Amino acid sequence: METLYDSTPRVGEDASARAQALRTRFFVALPLGIVIMVVSMVQPLQFPGWQWVIAALTLPVVTWCAWPFHKAAFMALRHGSTTMDTLVSLGIIASAGWSYWALLFGGAGEIGMKMSMTLIPRLDHSAHSGHAELYFEAAAMIVVFLLAGRWAEARTRYRAGDALRKLLDLGAKEATLVTWTAAGQRLETTVPARSLKVDDYFLVRPGEKVATDGIVTEGASAIDTSLLTGESLPQDVAIHDDVTGGTINTWGALVVKATRVGEETTLAQIGRMVSDAQATKAPVQRLADRVSAVFVPIIIAISLLTLIVWIALGNPLQAAFTAAVSVLVVACPCALGLATPTALLVGSGRASQLGILIRNAEVLEQTRTITTAVLDKTGTVTSGVLSIDKVLPAAPDQDEESLLALGAAVEAGSEHPLAKAIYRTAAERGLQMPSISAFANHAGKGVSASLGSGNDAVVLVGGSRWLAKHGIALPVGLADQQASFEDSGATVVAVVSAPASNFVANGDRQSGEELSTDSLEGLLDQTLEASHLAQVTMGVTGMTCASCVGRVERKLKKLPGVSAQVNLATETAMITLDQDYSDKELEDVVAAAGYGGTVQRRENLEAA
Repeated sequence: METLYDSTPRVGEDASARAQALRTRFFVALPLGIVIMVVSMVQPLQFPGWQWVIAALTLPVVTWCAWPFHKAAFMALRHGSTTMDTLVSLGIIASAGWSYWALLFGGAGEIGMKMSMTLIPRLDHSAHSGHAELYFEAAAMIVVFLLAGRWAEARTRYRAGDALRKLLDLGAKEATLVTWTAAGQRLETTVPARSLKVDDYFLVRPGEKVATDGIVTEGASAIDTSLLTGESLPQDVAIHDDVTGGTINTWGALVVKATRVGEETTLAQIGRMVSDAQATKAPVQRLADRVSAVFVPIIIAISLLTLIVWIALGNPLQAAFTAAVSVLVVACPCALGLATPTALLVGSGRASQLGILIRNAEVLEQTRTITTAVLDKTGTVTSGVLSIDKVLPAAPDQDEESLLALGAAVEAGSEHPLAKAIYRTAAERGLQMPSISAFANHAGKGVSASLGSGNDAVVLVGGSRWLAKHGIALPVGLADQQASFEDSGATVVAVVSAPASNFVANGDRQSGEELSTDSLEGLLDQTLEASHLAQVTMGVTGMTCASCVGRVERKLKKLPGVSAQVNLATETAMITLDQDYSDKELEDVVAAAGYGGTVQRRENLEAA
């Protein structure tokens, strides 16, 4: 039998079920309790035989509606302990039991009997013609009020996990399973994401969620990992890069091999971590539990002592019993036992709504001592929306608007988040964008386009290192500013227009011949592929934010003939070598930046 793993675990199901059960019992007890209380306390409403009707209405309230309290008290008693539910159950049983005794044997069952409300029974017990008093309204309203409190507490527990549930619901519900026939034909089938198994291959189209944790085997794209890292800028991924279930693929199609499913996924582990955190107890809560452990026996002892003292002082048994039950009832909703865990749950729930996951209750309690918050998140504590901060033309005769319009015209064909930010800014400014006749996306590097219409220019938009591979270098002034911007956590994109002949070797293209998308893509990538010596995958430890990523990349790129892309989510660096460097030389560069680097894989492209 095949087992289906659900990679989006449910959080708070027990609290939700408990809240629903308490809600049902509360709305059954509420109308009955109101009728019982009003009739018992207002004499004009006490018709002949009213006490028997009230007794019948009270029975389901003190039994079925109050069953959660009785059950918890009995379970605690079996283990030789007492809880707040012990007081609740004793108060309900004592007041209802006395009332039924009074009704059957104490003379309160006589037809025509009237009962009025008194503040101190022992001073006014003669008002009821000597019969025993009834406390059905007390028993019923104890249940009503405590059910309302427990229902509110259960709802609070459930809502404390709202943000976490929203996080876990981000997991994909469906996946496109990729299989191959014996003849090598590729087949795609839509299946539930929970049905994926380790080593299955699945397709992730642009805009879709990654179904489960895995490693990219085909394609290149940028993954929105803000779910895990808080980074607003998507992380570029390519073959051999790890991806996490629940993250969003922004633009390229990927084929991913599943490496973890079900409870082993990162998303499931986050859910387990927060669930465990909410189950932990803070020191103040453990103190409250210790006090509660002796509080309940003390209250029971005081109640018994009250009964004995009142009887010893010559008061009627009924008055003594009323005073003893009052002690139990007043002590039932003890704030010490209820308020502390509820406050901790509300605190952790509010934090999760603000995107803060608290490791355990002790950490939450320690936050009261915090005076200063230090955020090591340079360039990532943002609104989460990419925007253009500054446009710097290189040529004196070129203005910002024409440069931005040229870049936006090329980026219009790309789905990369950076491209969308450039295009959106140009559109918001109402700029007129030039038309293009061909467009090519160079995964992980940039985009290019031909202006066409007899124009021999090719426009490249991407990182300066990619442009340098084509012999295009930034002016010294702009290069210095680029370093300054990158140090602040910004991403710098260069826009360059150059004749197509710059990229054509051996006269492969006639002057004036219009470029197509395919020829444009091959034109630019061919020169790069010819120059690469090796592709190195390095594991990098110690990074915590986008600033760390930029620092590692800059250190590596300072080596002549080296380009690098660092992924914070997977803690890896993809390094392309155009000059020969040993693994140790690369690792030493990363170590000099203050991080740990270990080469995991090296692929010699020249030999291939």
